Amino acid sequence: MAAAAVDSAMEVVPALAEEAAPEVAGLSCLVNLPGEVLEYILCCGSLTAADIGRVSSTCRRLRELCQSSGKVWKEQFRVRWPSLMKHYSPTDYVNWLEEYKVRQKAGLEARKIVASFSKRFFSEHVPCNGFSDIENLEGPEIFFEDELVCILNMEGRKALTWKYYAKKILYYLRQQKILNNLKAFLQQPDDYESYLEGAVYIDQYCNPLSDISLKDIQAQIDSIVELVCKTLRGINSRHPSLAFKADLCVSGESSMIMEIELQSQVLDAMNYVLYDQLKFKGNRMDYYNALNLYMHQVLIRRTGIPISMSLLYLTIARQLGVPLEPVNFPSHFLLRWCQGAEGATLDIFDYIYIDAFGKGKQLTVKECEYLIGQHVTAALYGVVNVKKVLQRMVGNLLSLGKREGIDQSYQLLRDSLDLYLAMYPDQVQLLLLQARLYFHLGIWPEKVLDILQHIQTLDPGQHGAVGYLVQHTLEHIERKKEEVGVEVKLRSDEKHRDVCYSIGLIMKHKRYGYNCVIYGWDPTCMMGHEWIRNMNVHSLPHGHHQPFYNVLVEDGSCRYAAQENLEYNVEPQEISHPDVGRYFSEFTGTHYIPNAELEIRYPEDLEFVYETVQNIYSAKKENIDE
Repeated sequence: MAAAAVDSAMEVVPALAEEAAPEVAGLSCLVNLPGEVLEYILCCGSLTAADIGRVSSTCRRLRELCQSSGKVWKEQFRVRWPSLMKHYSPTDYVNWLEEYKVRQKAGLEARKIVASFSKRFFSEHVPCNGFSDIENLEGPEIFFEDELVCILNMEGRKALTWKYYAKKILYYLRQQKILNNLKAFLQQPDDYESYLEGAVYIDQYCNPLSDISLKDIQAQIDSIVELVCKTLRGINSRHPSLAFKADLCVSGESSMIMEIELQSQVLDAMNYVLYDQLKFKGNRMDYYNALNLYMHQVLIRRTGIPISMSLLYLTIARQLGVPLEPVNFPSHFLLRWCQGAEGATLDIFDYIYIDAFGKGKQLTVKECEYLIGQHVTAALYGVVNVKKVLQRMVGNLLSLGKREGIDQSYQLLRDSLDLYLAMYPDQVQLLLLQARLYFHLGIWPEKVLDILQHIQTLDPGQHGAVGYLVQHTLEHIERKKEEVGVEVKLRSDEKHRDVCYSIGLIMKHKRYGYNCVIYGWDPTCMMGHEWIRNMNVHSLPHGHHQPFYNVLVEDGSCRYAAQENLEYNVEPQEISHPDVGRYFSEFTGTHYIPNAELEIRYPEDLEFVYETVQNIYSAKKENIDE
């Protein structure tokens, strides 16, 4: 009976969605249904928010069913923005209609900001103060972030420029939140020793667009702990670790096992599960990879470097009652395991040192020195606090960031500098490196001046380096003020008669074989004499007196290629480059369509692209069909 009533009533839903007056056909039949059936119909997903608004105005009963805090508006909110539901507790009172309105408004404002970015920042990197518009918007920040995620999840080949700037904004907002959380974490008292939590903050900051949470990482570690417990039962079914789980964050003495033999049984079980059963191992083959330092990647890839493997090992051991401690050993991070009697005066020889990178191998002091090939002082065998551990992790990332350079964005270097300076804000050499990096990238000159002023206050001896950068930064600011308009390049101009290709075309480099897309061109090489000499341009048949093209390459680099080295790609494909959206709005399958800002600069190129695509790819298709 109930099912038949629902089926019958569902037939009037389309009419209900179209009409606002009480005379809607079938309305009397609908409102006479039981409340739970009527509520089910209104939550079925066929009605939009506007429909619900019209329905609620038809009669008192429907208005009561569509009350702002009721199930109908909750379902409207859930269907429209499902990812936001995790922020609400089932026991909280929520005015869902009001939440819907606020989220809708936040989305419209966020899209307005994103749409403005291309016009404002097309000619330069987005400075950090460019995000102030988003920061000053009213409403919950999670609503703005959710709208940015919605933009990123739009159909893959369209809205590329919107996605490009939405990604930048989301990256910045999440990083600011994570950095604030990290700073608050570092203010915790010394007895608050959650090494894992600190490591997760570093992971999140360097990967702000990934869904990384301490809760999820802890859940994965808990599953490993369960496997260790299962193995431990086979060793000692009455082992005390099986009866409790040490607290994740504060490792109090009351939760630790004191007997060395019982601790040893836990470590044996851990080594079996981690290295034999789950196949965790130190990453010797790809040691200098930033992924080795991100805890979520260590768990996914089951490999890492000494410090990340040690933090995983330490976390598991402490949860099972074994009080291991981190040792900031030079060149190879270790853990130490106390063998001395409780309350006795201990020295470095009263500890066993554990190499989590080396499958949990237990080492003596002499074996530790043999591991790194040098003698070290006793101080280097001491335990270190959370901040020192994080400093070493960030230091490793900083070293890796200095080595990168394919896409010239230096994102890892920038992120690791931010993290290091959040912990140690007065490090003069790193402040100077940050100022030089911003200057090199040509971004945020006002921030460069602020950094330089701070350096001068901390260390007047840096006057020479500071003065040089101040002078050139001020010159850069003045040049930007003098710039007027944009350079427009018309293919019809006589001086451009030799230009054969256009922006948006997918090309292949004849010599190096890489795929790329053109985003700019010059009638002749516009680089300086030094670049021309270093790149051996004079050896080309046409030298530098030929058109050159700015191209985005599939490996993430940006290059400047001679016309004679390029040819049409007969099998065009999307170019996976982080800056594609900065210049193009859509990929059609054969070519990219320039966004409004790029089209202003090359107003006649798009027509040429259409002709080229028609001639090359349509002709190819006809030959295949024949």
